[in-house]
Amino acid sequence: MKQLGNFLLAAAVVAALAGVVCVSARAAEPVAGVALVTRNAVTLRAAPRDSAAAQTVLWRGEVMEIRAERGDFVQVWDHQRERGGYVKRSQLLRVGNGEQAAPELLALLGFVSEQPGSETLGLALAAAAIQALPAAALQGADGANVLDAIGRQAERLAERASQGAQRSQDQAMLTAHLDVARRHGVGFESIEDGERVRVCYEGDAHRRLLAMPAASAEQQARAALALTRPECQNPQARPGEREAADQARAALLDRVNTSTLATHWRARLATRQASVWSGLAFARAQRGDATAARSAAERALQAIARVDRAELADDDLTRYTEAALRANAVRWAAGSGVAPAAALAITTRQLDDGQTCASLIDPRQKNAQPLAERCSWGVVWAASASVNREGNAAALAVQPVDGWRELWVFRKTAQGWTVEVLPPAALNPGLGYAELAGWVPGGRQMLVAREALAEGRTLRRFEVVELNTLTPQRTAFEPDALGPFARWPDAAWKRDSLALR
Repeated sequence: MKQLGNFLLAAAVVAALAGVVCVSARAAEPVAGVALVTRNAVTLRAAPRDSAAAQTVLWRGEVMEIRAERGDFVQVWDHQRERGGYVKRSQLLRVGNGEQAAPELLALLGFVSEQPGSETLGLALAAAAIQALPAAALQGADGANVLDAIGRQAERLAERASQGAQRSQDQAMLTAHLDVARRHGVGFESIEDGERVRVCYEGDAHRRLLAMPAASAEQQARAALALTRPECQNPQARPGEREAADQARAALLDRVNTSTLATHWRARLATRQASVWSGLAFARAQRGDATAARSAAERALQAIARVDRAELADDDLTRYTEAALRANAVRWAAGSGVAPAAALAITTRQLDDGQTCASLIDPRQKNAQPLAERCSWGVVWAASASVNREGNAAALAVQPVDGWRELWVFRKTAQGWTVEVLPPAALNPGLGYAELAGWVPGGRQMLVAREALAEGRTLRRFEVVELNTLTPQRTAFEPDALGPFARWPDAAWKRDSLALR
């Protein structure tokens, strides 16, 4: 098929304009064709003079029909505004028609698509290339290259729009560029997250690229990563909708053939898979499907284990850290845990309102009231329950929201048993975990690992916590700096936790 759907409407515009031959009464000889505006804020004038009245302002990437040439000016017709006028020749790029123009258009597209700020011109060149390429070439490597260029430029333009502009004239240009891109058939979505609005490319070119056998492994990986960006997911989606979206994201990532993929692209893909499968593990556990949650958690941990950190760039390291925090938060879905001491046990029960209550009991006393109890609408990871040897403290991992896991500490005081929460950080929930790393003999201390990304801050620390106050007695950024972490760490924690990655 000559036309690749409606993702670039400008290709049809180029086809229509290329066959128009109009002769200006003032021109020495008829000149016809199509030109692209190459600069921003270009003035369309009423006559071929710099002093002539301005008709309107044109922006980079707009398509003009050439009707005649006169001196340093070109007479054009703007079909979008249904208005004609004159533009300086140096501000236009004439594009050819037919298969003979395809090599030049592809070369120009390859160059322009790498120039930040020239996205709309690149999209216009892509439209012209689609029209010039024969049907067979559109289904081959050339067609894949065009789709890849469209996707990358649309993503870059969306990122510029999300960041906004400081000056009013820059904002006007950004708004105009989005309008030009939409006229070329590129769609965008606005995602509201609190007070911020993010502009995201809707991804039509990426989806088409993933379906093309001629696309390279890198192009497919880039498309899959673009389509699964976490910042472009709906933050207001309901749990069921979010789970369905994550399932679709996981399927997209699985479609990429990684056998011929470069190492750093495999690492990027595995990082995203770890993040997506972690979200699925939490969603499945939240609705009570332990088997499915276990499978998803295992996929997340396997994916994060495939990442070679040495192959990651600085931006990739940030995403890797986020994925590792998510995967570590749900790792108990894939774990069996160790049975607590016989003196105490932690049991769970479901309430009618959907809460899960964790109760500390003495199994030697029949029908006895719980020693302490706390309830949560989040996921209570029962497999994480641990009781110290002295029987005066217990710990439990509880995840109230996706990506944020807290540590509940049951402890015996002079007034009786209490249960308190150790969060990953004293910040609004973001990404992070607080977890038991081991019990210190004597019943007076415990080892805790905490890591969080919240409110724009990154915190990672290992603590020796006093049980009577639950305050850190000693803190370090690495466990080797604390003697108790060398002598008393839990063997399962050292084996399974991502805190030591």
